[in-house]
Amino acid sequence: MNRTLYTALFYLGLPLVAIRLWLRARKAPAYAKRIGERFSLALPAMKPDGLWVHAVSVGESIAAAPMIRALLQRYPTLPITVTCMTPTGSERIQALFANEPRIQHCYLPYDLPCAAARFLDRARPKLAVIMETELWPNHIHQCAKRGIPVALANARLSERSAKGYGRFHNLTRPMLAEMSLFAVQTEAEAQRFRDLGARPETVEVTGSIKFDLTIDPQLLQRAAELRGQWQAQDRPVWIAASTHEGEDEVVLDAHRRLLANHPDALLILVPRHPERFNPVFELCRQKGFTTVRRSTGEPVTADTSVLLGDTMGELLFLYALADSAFVGGSLVPNGGHNLLEPAALAKPVLSGPHLFNFLEIAAQLRSAGALAEVDDAEGLALAVQRLFELPRDAQRMAEAGLKVMRTNQGALQRLLDGLGRLIER
Repeated sequence: MNRTLYTALFYLGLPLVAIRLWLRARKAPAYAKRIGERFSLALPAMKPDGLWVHAVSVGESIAAAPMIRALLQRYPTLPITVTCMTPTGSERIQALFANEPRIQHCYLPYDLPCAAARFLDRARPKLAVIMETELWPNHIHQCAKRGIPVALANARLSERSAKGYGRFHNLTRPMLAEMSLFAVQTEAEAQRFRDLGARPETVEVTGSIKFDLTIDPQLLQRAAELRGQWQAQDRPVWIAASTHEGEDEVVLDAHRRLLANHPDALLILVPRHPERFNPVFELCRQKGFTTVRRSTGEPVTADTSVLLGDTMGELLFLYALADSAFVGGSLVPNGGHNLLEPAALAKPVLSGPHLFNFLEIAAQLRSAGALAEVDDAEGLALAVQRLFELPRDAQRMAEAGLKVMRTNQGALQRLLDGLGRLIER
């Protein structure tokens, strides 16, 4: 498949795109709004001649935030257009940069030549920065036509994804050759990009900027104060975060097993997607757990067994409330989520076996003794119980995770140096 065929198929598939939007809007009504932006129609007013950063959804937006703040500081006269694809990503971007007038935001238009051209003609960026592995052939080609360098930041490419791209080499190879910088996390990923057609001189191993996460001391203080209000300083508290469909039942089964030995244990359960908040709340109630929703502000009492984390932008704070952390998307074959957030907060980290999106990070944490992997409810319950009952083991895991974080920091500076060369050339 070449780009012409890809574009033709995209146009033919627009009715399916509309159906997909409609289906998503049934669960998350925000998908029915701002549809014009997805076709570069009704775009908001934009100041041109700045930078463009694309972060597909919530996780990438959070990962991009330190980079964006650093770019704002380095280039005080440049506006930055930040795009995403999802309503939750849009909410997070607007919350993160609510007080920054130089940040302008819209959805990224679909990867159609006319839509990409209208967007770029409006924004006129000096540089396009794409987070992780969100590659769109027509957007990249339209940038190349205008002489706009394109950088892939914090780039990751699993072996499975590389095989997928490789099946469409007539599309992938020219697209990668048009890009100016691949700031990749590991050497293995660097080689995959080279094998797929990236020019060797554009590929740099900079590491993962997720290691450069810094924790606001006030966050830890607020968490300690809230646990005090709950009268839960000595109560065992664990969190299961970013859970996907199929994991919540396993987590709740594990919690029930824990309650047999620790009847005062509190679970903070945080579904990954907001459209699942209500169903997961109902599931907790059906399973007989006394459950409080974080969004209501209702206090956690001694009778509360589950706190449902149904707010946006609070995940780090919810991690800070817990003694140990299970990171979801890993008991089901989703590939896992960011293991470094709880590690940065000095929490022992647990996960399931499906970590193919974070193989290098998981390997480092595992090797250091900072990560324990489980396969099912029984294993999860036993792992959490061990951390409750053996605080020295928990402390060793926490310290090991912090050491891994500190050893790998510096990726953000290396990335910024690479972007600076493209901006100033």
